[in-house]
Formats: sequence, C-alpha cells, structure tokens
Amino acid sequence: MEDLVESILDYVRSDYTDYAVMLNGEWGSGKTHFWNNKIRKKIESMQLNGKRYTTIYMSLYGISNLEDISKKIFIETTQLMDKNLRKYMSANEQTTIPEYAKTGIDMANFFGVTQNGDRVDYGEFFSTDDKVLCFDDLERANVDVIDILGYINNFVEHDHIKTIIICNEKELSTKLKSSNLEMKTFIATYLLDKQGELNTNNKPMVEKIQNKIEHVFDKANDYERIKEKLIGETFEYAPKFDYIINGILMRYEDNPDLIRFLRENTGLIITTFNKSGTRNLRILKHALNDFKKIYEMVNKSYPNTSNRVMQTMLIFTIAVSFEIKAGKVTKEKFINIQDNEEYKSILVSSRILIDNRQFYIKEFDNNYYYNFKADYRFFKFIEYYVRTRIFDMRIFKNNMDVIQNTIDTENLPSFKRLLTEEYWKISDDQFDKVIDETLDDVKEGKISLIDIVKLFAYFSYFSKKGLIKYDLKSLKNTFFTGMNLASLTSKYCENPDEELGKVVIEEIEDDIDDVLKHFYTLNEQLLEKMYKEQAEDLFKSIPMRMEEFYEKFDRNFMDVPIFKYYDVYQLFQRISCASNEDIVLIKEKLVNRADRYKDEIEPEMKKMKQFKRIVDDYVKEKETTIKIVMLKDLSKELGYILDKYKTGFLSRKEEKVEEKEEEGE
Repeated sequence: MEDLVESILDYVRSDYTDYAVMLNGEWGSGKTHFWNNKIRKKIESMQLNGKRYTTIYMSLYGISNLEDISKKIFIETTQLMDKNLRKYMSANEQTTIPEYAKTGIDMANFFGVTQNGDRVDYGEFFSTDDKVLCFDDLERANVDVIDILGYINNFVEHDHIKTIIICNEKELSTKLKSSNLEMKTFIATYLLDKQGELNTNNKPMVEKIQNKIEHVFDKANDYERIKEKLIGETFEYAPKFDYIINGILMRYEDNPDLIRFLRENTGLIITTFNKSGTRNLRILKHALNDFKKIYEMVNKSYPNTSNRVMQTMLIFTIAVSFEIKAGKVTKEKFINIQDNEEYKSILVSSRILIDNRQFYIKEFDNNYYYNFKADYRFFKFIEYYVRTRIFDMRIFKNNMDVIQNTIDTENLPSFKRLLTEEYWKISDDQFDKVIDETLDDVKEGKISLIDIVKLFAYFSYFSKKGLIKYDLKSLKNTFFTGMNLASLTSKYCENPDEELGKVVIEEIEDDIDDVLKHFYTLNEQLLEKMYKEQAEDLFKSIPMRMEEFYEKFDRNFMDVPIFKYYDVYQLFQRISCASNEDIVLIKEKLVNRADRYKDEIEPEMKKMKQFKRIVDDYVKEKETTIKIVMLKDLSKELGYILDKYKTGFLSRKEEKVEEKEEEGE
C-alpha cells in the first residue's frame, strides 16, 4: 500500500500535469477509507514551492446534473477560506463538513449572510496549483459518465488541477451497457426491421439485437476514448486484507472478551472472507457487527457454549452475510431450511445418494467449511437475523437448546446419526451397532413414519453396497412392521413430497415403491385421524363458546372439508341449541365458504346431505317459531350448497339406495 501512496504523491508533486489519475477497486473494498486515512493526510502535509496543498473531496453518488458538482466545488472552496470554520475544524479534528452544514452555509450565503464579514481573497480563490480534487463514486452518479468525465477534463486539461478519480470500473462497464436497455432494444429492433435484417435466419434474434445495440450505442468505446485522453494512470486498489481486518477489529476494543475471541480467530475471518469470492469490506463490517450481538447473546444466556461452536457461528455469520448481501444467492435458498438437522440431511442426501437438486447447499458447505470439522453448521437464528434483521429469541433458544443437548454426536440416537451424519464418519467398529440399534427402533415404531421411509432409502443403499448383511426382502418386512406401529403415534406429514425430496428416490425406485405406497396409505389414515380430532375440538365449542368456534373455523377450516369428520346427529343437536343469531351466522358462513372453496370442501357433501335431511325431519310439522324459521332457512341454504355439486352426485336410483342404507345406520 505504501508504494501505491507514493505513486499518487509523485503525481501530485509533478510540476506540470494535464491528466488525472484513477483509483480502481471493488465496492466496499475500502477505497474511500484509503483516501481519507492514507492519501489525503499525506497530501495535506506536503509543502511545495512555499504552498501547502488543499484537498477537495466530492462524492458523485446520486448526483443528477453537472450543476450539482459545481455547487459542491463552490461550497467546499469558499468554506475552506473561512478562517473561523478552519479554526473550528482544526480544533475538533473535523476533516469533512457534514452535508447538512454545507446546505446551511449555502443558504446563508444565498440570503446575504456573510461568514464573519470576511471578503473573498480572489488571489486564493483563483489559485489552482495548490489544490487536489478527488471525485469518488463515479459509477454511482445519475449523470452520463461521459458527460462527467468531459466536465472533469476542463479542470485537468485547462487548469491543470491535480485530480484523482475513485471508482469501480467493473460496475461502470455494466452500467454503460445496461443503461436505457428497453429504449436501446426498441430502436435496435426498429433499425433491423428497416434494414430487412429482422426476420433473416443467419443469426439468433437475441444476438442480432445485441450486436445492433453495441454498434449504435457503443458507450463503452466513448468511455475508453475519453478515458485515454483524461486518465494518465490507473492504479488498482488491492489492499492487504489482514492488515485492514486488524483495523476493523479495533472497533470492538471496548468488549475485552469479544476482541480476544476475534483476534484469536483472525485467520478464520480472513479465510472465510477470501472464500466469499468478493473484496467487499463493507459486508464484512456488517457481518462482524452482527456477530457482536450474537456473541453477546450466547455468552449471556449460554455461557458454557464451547469455543468450537462459537467459531462455527463466526464462520456461518460471515458466510451467510456474503451469500445474501453480495447478491450471490436469493434469500429463498435458506428460508426453507429450518434447523441444523435438516441442513445435514440435505448434505447427506446430496453426498451419499448424489442428489444434485441440493447443489447450492452442498457447494456452500464445501466452500465455507472446507477443512473445518463441526457437527453443528447451520444456525437458523443467525440466518434469520441476517436475512430479516430480526433477532428472534424463540428460534435462538430452540437452536441453542439443541446445541446444548446434542452437540456430541456420540449421544445422538443411532437413527439420527444416519439421517444427519455422513455414514463414512461413523467408525467401522461403531457402524454395525448403529445399524442394529436403528433397526430395533424401526421394529418398535419408535421413529416417526416419514423418517422410517427416509431410513429405508439409506438401508437399501447400504444393502446394495454390501455394507449390511440384511437382504431387501427381510428389510421390507421389518420396515412395514415398524411403519404400522409408528402410525399409532406419528403425526400426519403435511409435506411428504418435500420431505422425501431430501432423499434421492430415483436410484432405488424399484426397491422403495412398495414402502412409499404403504407410507401414503398410512399418512392418509393419519390425516383422517387428525381431522377427526380437530373436528371434535372445533364443534364442541357450539353452542357455549361461539366466539372460539368462529375464530377457529375462519382461521383453519374454511377450505377444509371438516364436516366430513363429525357425527351429523351431534352436529344438529349442538346447532339446534345455539341462539337464533348464531344459526344465521353459521348459515352465512357455510354459503360464503361454498362459494369460495367449492372444490376443496366437496368431500364433505355426503355429510351435508345427511345433515340437511336431519334438519328437515326436525322442522317437519313443528309449530312455527323464530328458531324453526331459522332452521328452515338453514336447510334452504344447505340445498343451495348441495345444488352446486348435483352433477357429481349419484343417479336418483342410486341415491334412494344410499338413503335406505343411511336410514339403516
């Protein structure tokens, strides 16, 4: 870096120059920090021909016209001539004037308020041989880059003012090519059509349009031409990041435990930073700031957390920050991964069974955890914090409790090790024990139904590889028995395809087909069981707790055929005991529901027919009361609902048979 500083200082020292110099580097790499802390200070400490140099710094970020640049230069130069202002800045170690202060001074000048009554020293004002201009963020201006460079050229070529331009040429090139792309595409298409080249088959359409755009709107060549005229030297800013990172860590000196941990793991920080494939120090600063909160929360609530886990958290925080904030991956890649167990299951599936559908997660793990062994490598609370900026205490506690209880894989149940750990990490003398214990748990139905199916995929794989002595037929018998027992205690799996998608089925499709069919049958039975329990819980709120019924019904069952799973006679008894107002509300909800979710609730229509018949039988020949009128209206609306499904019902003859069967019940 010192060589780079000296090269720029040599340019400033030169007696005569008619060119500017450019400092090129990636976004967030510390170019502006380098200017403020290295170059500017050295320039302002120089003295040539009896004069001390003055630097004038301007960020072009957001500048929308050339006049804004002129105003900035004017404000900077006039302010720097104000003696009181210079004295104040020197006393307070101020190197730049805040933008709001510039605005205030500018407005004061506009309304005729002088600065301490000083007159402008025109000799100093017109002097250019002691000033150095610095234009930063060239690629972020909202003015055509060619126009800005032409404007800057006036200072350089005619006034010979030393000028330094700081930018990211890679982003500048992208901006030149992508600006006004829709307009360029329209004009290029129009020209191709006029020239009779649009419908020719000599080249693909996209290529023809792209070539025409480059031919007509070749801003890149314009930029190169003016750059060749204006820029005498381009310096590449490629800092030594170990030195800079040590500087970044100094901001945490007020936290002795944290700074000690970070300094001890500087190598991990630099390695992870390098693996990100970017040079963006700004993201690294944000990541370390996030880790500060994570470190403090873990030390406060879980002070006995191992150093290895804290190191892994540090790597993960930096890695996820770069993956999300550098635009390398969409946030959705991590959203659906709920915990470390699921993360490791994806890795096991992708590595053992060569599942390329999870390619990104595998590459992420291979990149950032290469040569770093850790059992717990995915922290949902950190991913959620980086992605949303919300530190969710519930997720944090769940993650940390799991870490505290299961970080030692030797204490994990054997089947969990197979699902979350690459099998080759299990030692040979432990492998048979893990297999036998897992099979025992399968036989006794101690494992959830969906996990048994996943395990069968691995056992089938092990059998083909000759790693286990069980043949496929005996394995299937064992797993079928276990699935039947597990279905007695397992919960319905709402997303079986997604869950099974974590395990590659294609390679063992013939082996697992029977197991999958049996799983789906049992899972449907679990769905029936779940809905029956939910129906019982829902309808028991009628008639005494109607608000609770409405809240549950509206939230969970508008598009669920829940009436299919409840006894219609009990339903009628409950509704008939409800208030007249509630009967009206229930009727309106049922109609609204049928209008909105006709297909979803069709399975409950058989029960709705039975319910209507019970209502009709009850009100028949009853003395007219308000309640009887309300129940008749309910029956009428039930008829309206049932009419929606007439074409899907049985013939009238079949209906009569069905009615007799129902009456026999």
